[in-house]
Amino acid sequence: MNRFEGPGAREARIRYLDGDFQVVSPGAFVRCAVTSESIPLDELRYWSVARQEAYLDAEVSLRAEMEHDPQLRKRGR
Repeated sequence: MNRFEGPGAREARIRYLDGDFQVVSPGAFVRCAVTSESIPLDELRYWSVARQEAYLDAEVSLRAEMEHDPQLRKRGR
């Protein structure tokens, strides 16, 4: 059994704010918008306020930003 299974282990609903987030419906985790992997709330560090999406890590967050704004790819060159 993984750590998100069992009685009370459900997905939380979150409102993402600048530098913080607000739990709208309690739960143990949220899902990454890109990978669909579970992210425990105490490990949640990356999200988009504009799109109200959570991301697994910095690399996945950057990938999502580049998908939504292809001009970002040109800036790094």
